[in-house]
Amino acid sequence: MISVLIECKDQESALAVTLAALVRGAVEGLVAEVVILDRGSRDGTAQLADAAGCLFLEDPDLREVVRAARGDWLLLVEPGARPLLGWTDHVGQHIAAGRQAARLSPSREYRLPFLARMRRRASALEHGVLMPKRQAVANAKSGQSLESLGRGLAMTRLNCEIVPAAVLALS
Repeated sequence: MISVLIECKDQESALAVTLAALVRGAVEGLVAEVVILDRGSRDGTAQLADAAGCLFLEDPDLREVVRAARGDWLLLVEPGARPLLGWTDHVGQHIAAGRQAARLSPSREYRLPFLARMRRRASALEHGVLMPKRQAVANAKSGQSLESLGRGLAMTRLNCEIVPAAVLALS
């Protein structure tokens, strides 16, 4: 089972998109919990997280959050990103094999225009980061962001797609 970690600030509508995409994983028993790491939101993020049954933490220490996660694997995603149909099968197979950290594949259908892709710095969480909890515990530091926890890891690419949050921002 996995714990999904999402860090946000005033991203209620983007968070709703991501949570809706994660429902399938919860129904199938793959997602044990969704933890929202809030960094000072003033919108309805807390109410959305509560309505969706998520654990909502305000300005938490990432190291403590990772240690307390219920899942043996963590999926780090940014608000607005949404895994596409079939992601639960691929993630479940990867976890069962006990492999290293992985990313989902960028969606071929939902892509930013070429120039937009070239002009921006991609987020480490743009395609999600799936990592063993033991690796996350070893790498997590107090005061660290999810972005920095997911950056610089040796990863494989899973054969399932995710729509990056940047595509939602253009819509």
